[in-house]
Amino acid sequence: MQPALLVLAAGMGSRYGGLKQIDPVGPSGETVLDYGVHDAIRAGFGRVVFIIRRDFDELFRAQVGAKYAGRIAVDYVHQELDSLPAGHAAPAGREKPWGTGHAVWCAREAIREPFAVINADDFYGADSFAQLGSFLVQGRRGFDPMSGHQPPAPAAAQFGMVGFTLRNTLSENGTVSRGICAVDAAGRLQSIEEHTGIAAAEVGPGKKYSGAETTSMNCWGFTPALFDGLDRQLQAFLAARGAEPKSEFYLPAAVSTMIAQQEAEVQLLPTTSEWFGVTYREDRARVQARIAELVAAGTYPSRFF
Repeated sequence: MQPALLVLAAGMGSRYGGLKQIDPVGPSGETVLDYGVHDAIRAGFGRVVFIIRRDFDELFRAQVGAKYAGRIAVDYVHQELDSLPAGHAAPAGREKPWGTGHAVWCAREAIREPFAVINADDFYGADSFAQLGSFLVQGRRGFDPMSGHQPPAPAAAQFGMVGFTLRNTLSENGTVSRGICAVDAAGRLQSIEEHTGIAAAEVGPGKKYSGAETTSMNCWGFTPALFDGLDRQLQAFLAARGAEPKSEFYLPAAVSTMIAQQEAEVQLLPTTSEWFGVTYREDRARVQARIAELVAAGTYPSRFF
């Protein structure tokens, strides 16, 4: 079964000032997202599912989804403020949905195959998708593709995460939030702690952050086993913090809880890819320049469509 690519594209882009998911950065008008879908297709993914908001559904389908017709199957899921488990409702005054964990939970009925999760506005590189594709097709560790031998199912769900280096994920134009990872000697993720307000000036030898920390950039490989854990945790989150107008149910925190409760094991997937993204509008020029270099080197075509 070919894996699916689940794209978190419902973000309002408040710091950026617009729908950065459809902002061109490539030489022929390609978006950051176009490069991710291109790399996923090359890595053997068979379907892309976009999580979007209902209020820009028509615009997104016309300007983004339509481009992939004939290249990969495309589906859509809506993340809305009132998309909640039975018995829960949004409090008065809340304006935004409930974060990345909630976004993935919203896709629970659309996903039946192994799947990757990425942010729509992050560039992860071809090797990241190759690592995810191989991990998701291979399935459980110990699978022998030559003989077809599959070991007994482990007690915990088997997930993967592509990790990046903190120093390579910063913005010169403002602070960022990053999930800093603890990884054991076997390369298994132990926990992710969300750090907010990280400035480039705080990173380096002798500073608050060394820069070598393994960082989660929401580049995951999952099986549908994720959804039961997400559902339980979302309901617990809403019971505890659902009345807060700005609380968020983060995907990395949910995965960390599954690890702590021995419901999941998460293998760190090493990659040779570099990460870059558009957090602030001023980041766009740097992303354009780097993509132009990759195109000139022949890593990507000068035109996709």
